[in-house]
Amino acid sequence: MSERSSSKSSSNSRLPPEVNRILYVRNLPFSITAEELYAVFGKYGGVYQIRLGDKTKDTRGTAFVVYEDIYDAKAAVDHLSGFNIGGRYLVVLYYQPAKFARRQEAEEKQQEIMELRKQIQQKKAALSKGK
Repeated sequence: MSERSSSKSSSNSRLPPEVNRILYVRNLPFSITAEELYAVFGKYGGVYQIRLGDKTKDTRGTAFVVYEDIYDAKAAVDHLSGFNIGGRYLVVLYYQPAKFARRQEAEEKQQEIMELRKQIQQKKAALSKGK
């Protein structure tokens, strides 16, 4: 009977369902470059792609990091969550499309509510002037 070495692709190891190859990173210094991110995240495995948020939009300070292997992504989350870069502590999460879609829908609904409130206030003001 041969003894199996503990490898990361062992069939006995189970990962939580939220674990995937795509990481969402928040609280990055605004001046960080993709090359610097490759240097930090590359220590935990092969990085397939890094996408930095825009410098001028509400996505600045964020990035998506895509690993080639799910176990490398898990190692990065385990080691880099709370890691200090440029005086800021990183928030490293697994990308969950359903959560992002729900958040986007909630933001759109909130915007719609604000617009409706603004219209109501304008109508009230117009009615009070008419009296």
